[in-house]
Amino acid sequence: MSILGKNRRLSLVGIAQLASIVIANFSSGNALAQTAWPAKPVKIVVPFAPGGTTDLLARAMATELSKAFPQPFIVDNRAGAGGNLGADVVAKSPADGYTLLMGTVGTHGINKSLYSKMPFDPQKDFVPITLVAGVPNVMIMNAEAAKAKGINTVKDFIKYARANPGKLNMASSGNGTSIHLSGELFKAMTGTFMTHIPYTGSGPALLGLLSGNVDVMFDNLPSALPQIKSGKLTGFAVTSAQRSGAIPELPTMDEAAGLKGFDASSWFGLLGPAGTPPDVVNRVQQEVAKALASPAVKEKLLAQGAIPSGNTPQEFAKFIDSEIKKWAPVVKASGAKVD
Repeated sequence: MSILGKNRRLSLVGIAQLASIVIANFSSGNALAQTAWPAKPVKIVVPFAPGGTTDLLARAMATELSKAFPQPFIVDNRAGAGGNLGADVVAKSPADGYTLLMGTVGTHGINKSLYSKMPFDPQKDFVPITLVAGVPNVMIMNAEAAKAKGINTVKDFIKYARANPGKLNMASSGNGTSIHLSGELFKAMTGTFMTHIPYTGSGPALLGLLSGNVDVMFDNLPSALPQIKSGKLTGFAVTSAQRSGAIPELPTMDEAAGLKGFDASSWFGLLGPAGTPPDVVNRVQQEVAKALASPAVKEKLLAQGAIPSGNTPQEFAKFIDSEIKKWAPVVKASGAKVD
């Protein structure tokens, strides 16, 4: 073979080797680009006003995730329409991992059956990341107002409500929330009537109850517990099937008034817009699960009445499907509907 032929052959080999190096570097660059998330702050949308359990849990997770990643996680409250407004913002956001939602049993379990028109599909328009925590609700009244009306138990309340139809009003964190549905279920099962007063979140509703502007509320236990312990609010019963370890002296609705089958608990979980990269979903889930398993965070949530989870995206997706099926007959039985 001539020297020219050999040089040509060597040149072709060199080009092939160079191409291999370029491809390898390109692939490596892609991998690095994928792992570079987050390169800027991540927003967690809370679809309710500050001060309620959704907000409290979102801020707790934002703190933990900010420790785990090189960028801060920031809570953005977008209240309105029973959580639908904020959830819709996330559903229509870019699926790049920089906008997440602290979804609830309302936005992803109840509203599909309650609202005649939904701006998003809770299953198709989101990718579940992880269930953060589940909590029971608790029936509460302003302590002074309850005392003035002679109401000391759930049975006392039912008796008073039946004797004074239309004179009581019921606060909630918004149409379609488990706080709202807990009250509607109570009305249906006890044959009582209360005017529903929806607020933009649990925090504002609690302020209304504390100030005497509303009579009763079926709030998430974590946000109500401090006020119950301070004596400003009177707790009558939890809405879950079992008593809560955070306040075991409160009976269930079944124990308090014979309302068998009464179970209207709440839950809260992180989701992203459909199409959010799987590696982002998995990384967030893993860090949330790690945080929820840590003694400090776990003990704090349990003391507030929340039961931490941290399950996988697949498990959370199945849970959401089951919750939509579970709440459909509850909404129908309550007679509640929002146009």
